[in-house]
Amino acid sequence: MEIRGSFNRETYQDLPIQINAVTVIVNNTNPRSLITHICDVLTRSRIHAVIFEDDIESEAVAQILDFVSAQVSAPVIGMSGGSTVVLTPKEQHSTFLQLGASMEQQIKVIFKVMEEYDWGSFAIITSFFPGYQEFINHIQLFIETSYFGWEVEQTLTLEMIRNEDNSKTKRLLQQIDAQVLILYCSREEAEYLFELAEEVNLLGPGYIWILPSITVGNIERVAKQFPVGLISIMTERWKMSLQQRVRDGVAIIAKGAESFYKAYGYIPGPSADCKHATRGGRRNILYRHMLNISWEGKDFSFNKDGYLVRPSMVVMTLNRSRFWEMVGRWENGLIRMKYPVWPRYGKFQQPVSDSAHLTVATLEERPFVIVEEVDPENGACVRNTVPCRKQANLSESIAEAYTKLCCKGFCIDILKKLAKTVKFSYDLYLVTNGKHGKKVRGTWNGMIGEVFYQRADMAIGSLTINEERSEIVSFSVPFVETGISVMVARSNGTVSPSAFLEPYSPAVWMMMFVMCLTVVALTVCIFEYYSPVGYNRNLMNGKITGGPTFTIGKSVWLLWALVFNNSVPIENPKGTTSKIMVLIWAFFAVIFLASYTANLAAFMIQEQFIDTVSGLSDKKFQKPQDHYPPFRFGTVPNGSTERNIKNNYPDMHSHMTKYNQRSVTDALASLKSGKLDAFIYDAAVLNYMAGKDEGCKLVTIGSGKVFATTGYGIALQKSSKWKRAIDLALLQFLGDGDTHKLHTVWLTGICENEKNEAMSSKLDIDNMAGVFYMLLVAMGLSLLVFAWEHLVYWKLRHHVKKSSKTDFLLAISRGIYSCFNGVQEVSSPLHVASPISSNVDSLPASQLAAFR
Repeated sequence: MEIRGSFNRETYQDLPIQINAVTVIVNNTNPRSLITHICDVLTRSRIHAVIFEDDIESEAVAQILDFVSAQVSAPVIGMSGGSTVVLTPKEQHSTFLQLGASMEQQIKVIFKVMEEYDWGSFAIITSFFPGYQEFINHIQLFIETSYFGWEVEQTLTLEMIRNEDNSKTKRLLQQIDAQVLILYCSREEAEYLFELAEEVNLLGPGYIWILPSITVGNIERVAKQFPVGLISIMTERWKMSLQQRVRDGVAIIAKGAESFYKAYGYIPGPSADCKHATRGGRRNILYRHMLNISWEGKDFSFNKDGYLVRPSMVVMTLNRSRFWEMVGRWENGLIRMKYPVWPRYGKFQQPVSDSAHLTVATLEERPFVIVEEVDPENGACVRNTVPCRKQANLSESIAEAYTKLCCKGFCIDILKKLAKTVKFSYDLYLVTNGKHGKKVRGTWNGMIGEVFYQRADMAIGSLTINEERSEIVSFSVPFVETGISVMVARSNGTVSPSAFLEPYSPAVWMMMFVMCLTVVALTVCIFEYYSPVGYNRNLMNGKITGGPTFTIGKSVWLLWALVFNNSVPIENPKGTTSKIMVLIWAFFAVIFLASYTANLAAFMIQEQFIDTVSGLSDKKFQKPQDHYPPFRFGTVPNGSTERNIKNNYPDMHSHMTKYNQRSVTDALASLKSGKLDAFIYDAAVLNYMAGKDEGCKLVTIGSGKVFATTGYGIALQKSSKWKRAIDLALLQFLGDGDTHKLHTVWLTGICENEKNEAMSSKLDIDNMAGVFYMLLVAMGLSLLVFAWEHLVYWKLRHHVKKSSKTDFLLAISRGIYSCFNGVQEVSSPLHVASPISSNVDSLPASQLAAFR
């Protein structure tokens, strides 16, 4: 016998204590005979512990051993774990240890698989097989404590007994609407149920059946009724040989006895017989020493119910060759899955035809479809994402034919709601060429091509509805309004060095300082000259000695000071007419300065300029070469935006070809770096990107103005039976406000387009550059005058010979000086100075030097 061969003494030489094995073969399943047989063995052989091959078909023996262990305190090791389901709960004081997973642990893994693939709605089907009520209770408890939001659509407990009248069972099965079905029953009952399920069309890729290990039975003998794609949860020990399983069971007993010996210095005696049953004492202590064992890198830690604390479980699926294939692993609380879980694909990923299962193509484009990597720790997708595959080379093996990714976004949430409402399952994959769909050399690519060539049943994403596409595929009603919009970057603009002069035009400045100031200054000077208290037409002598010396220079200085409100020494005119004229000038200066100040800020502030266009027919788009530098704009090719522009504005399309971008992300980078002046694309995408832009530097023109309004729709094959149901569901989402909620979650950003299309900032050095330039020029001119003055005074003056020509120049110089400054009268306390003569030669040398 195989079991006898497994107890080879040489196999256990490395154990810490010597093991003497007694092999018992049990053929009779009568409870009384079993108990009698087991009790005889315990009494005759003086057994310390029992190792039991508790496979799926030995539940009755396991229950009897569990009862016996509780009576005589003999540890029992179930080395396969197949009876874990029916031993829930175990007998009180049971010492039955099982190297398997409890039903509660298996249910946890089942729901992890369902969570991985977003199977939130399901139905429970059970028979009256022992433990069915605990199975349902465990599921209900898990749902109540889970955050996922599970929905149990139906719970059926059926009589799975073969008889001629199975109409009631069929009728109940036909009422099932869920695509995910969790089944609990015996293997024989499962075979019968699957026969009925096939008759009512509940089998196939459109339905996902999940079973615990007890329902599967012996995995080496696959029932012909089991459908391809069946999923089951098993312990990892299923692939171990019997000899390895026996060795692990013996090691647990040996290591436990060694631990007991180290603690107490001896090994307890054998267990009591059934006639002298005893509990507690040293026997239970030996059992407790077996609860935490490590052996050959394996963790054999048991909980208080006798199950492994951290069992390693695997997810198995029945493949097309009708072999059980491992597609996932549960270990240390983490699940790692292959994709897809159930084999919907053949060798070269060819989809299986099924009426309730759809193959869905999509394309990454934020925020409608966002693609992320799987969790590096467990290879799973996080909450609110669904697995999606990216196709690889079809010539590669199945294991390398795709890359597993995780998808989320506005369109993914729409797809999930549709699957739940319309009742279909789906596989989601990303198109390989990354395009929406365009006809190139007679062949359609992208999502449209996938649907048109029937590689996909449906395509969902930022897919614009247009006439050309509608000729080859059917579109659902629009679920997002969009069109064509234009995005530009806010420009910081420039401030001219002459910005401080821009509040008035050059003509105004000329009128002010060349004509008005000069004319008024001359008028004031004339009025003052003819005033009774002013001059008497004599620039050299006043009418009265020490009288007023108001000149044209002083008049200009006075008016200049009034204009700029300068606190400088000035000399006011004496005449009444002159004073009135000065007052009128002062009033004029107030108005002039007030108007200048009011407009100065607008010209000095650096504006963030935004290019605005009236539409696609704007001159900036139609005649970009007329601007300097030429207006640069582009789009992402092979989309509806490019098609629209190409068909309606061929010249515009030819210009923009060299500025087209590979993706929206590249276009945004080009806008910010100044390589692109405008980006033309779908309005829904651009509005989202503008709202989420860091620093809010990107805006859509006209506060999101849309041209050529259309919408996003779901592409289906022509004459698809799903179109009407999907249209009604989308309209229902719109009416119930679900679409608006998703719009708020995915499409709303923190940045808002400014209505005035401009934003002001603080004054910087750039704003005041013109004033500083003027000051620097004035300082430079002053330095030149200063140098020339010293050059003339110290160098040239002494080299000029005295002549009549020099006397004439001296007279002119004195006259100009007197015009601007007047004549200063010098009086002496000893005598009154005589009027100054116009004859320069008659002056003393000391006075003559004062005029030089």
